[in-house]
Amino acid sequence: MKLLDGKIVSHNILEKLKEEIAVLKSTGKPVPFLAAILVGNNPASETYVASKEKSCAAIGMNSEICKLSGDILQTELLAVIDKYNNNPACNGILVQLPLPKHIDENDVINHIKPEKDVDGFHPVNTGKLVIGTDCLVPCTPAGIHEIIKFYNIETSGKHAVVVGRSNIVGKPIANILIQKKPFANAVVTVCHSAANDLKFFTRQADILIAAIGSPLFIKADMVKDGAVVIDVGINRIDDAARPKGYRIVGDVDFDRVAEKTSFITPVPGGVGLTTIAMLLKNTLQAYHTQNQISL
Repeated sequence: MKLLDGKIVSHNILEKLKEEIAVLKSTGKPVPFLAAILVGNNPASETYVASKEKSCAAIGMNSEICKLSGDILQTELLAVIDKYNNNPACNGILVQLPLPKHIDENDVINHIKPEKDVDGFHPVNTGKLVIGTDCLVPCTPAGIHEIIKFYNIETSGKHAVVVGRSNIVGKPIANILIQKKPFANAVVTVCHSAANDLKFFTRQADILIAAIGSPLFIKADMVKDGAVVIDVGINRIDDAARPKGYRIVGDVDFDRVAEKTSFITPVPGGVGLTTIAMLLKNTLQAYHTQNQISL
């Protein structure tokens, strides 16, 4: 068993971005600019957005957090998005999810210009991903793909089983892996709660991706020997032995599954660390596209 270390992959991505931004600065060009819109006072969202801002600063990328009241009207939020849509200096826009219940998330996502949609959620980017053309890819699936590439994991002709069908992870990673491209070209099965016998599918997986948000759900008897297991879950469970009274675990029962695998991501320390790195990579990609600079 070998750990797929998200910290190493993330560091590698961020160092390359830092080098490219340094070149832009040295030639007097403007640097990429990311705008993050935060609605309300969700502590987890505030922490996550702050970490994005810190990561931007570390690589020399400009960023701005726009904090809005939780009771903002949808029309007012769309007007804020328009401000960044129409600002040529702004290359990437993200609206931190989840939003308050009175806000229609789909309308908000659809309102962001596709070329500035660095979360990769806009239907235009989704459609391009499905047909296999260049686009801004959702950050967590893109991070999974970077891990696969970094560790040179063979995917062509392999059976990849994705447990979970969200628009944020499950569907995008399935579409990435099914493309006729390097580090893809896999036979892909997407499983979800309607499966009568989930083990039947997961035991067939050469590459098993767990993205269901259910702590320790994937057990050892659900994984075949030698499989590559990628755990997307980040779940908090009670643990009186820990100083904070809880610990973070994935969707995979790591301690029991790891010994059966060829490669496995830890939680924490796996996929989660690559998500922000891919957000910043998407912002640089958006910058290049908007300024008609080839990557």
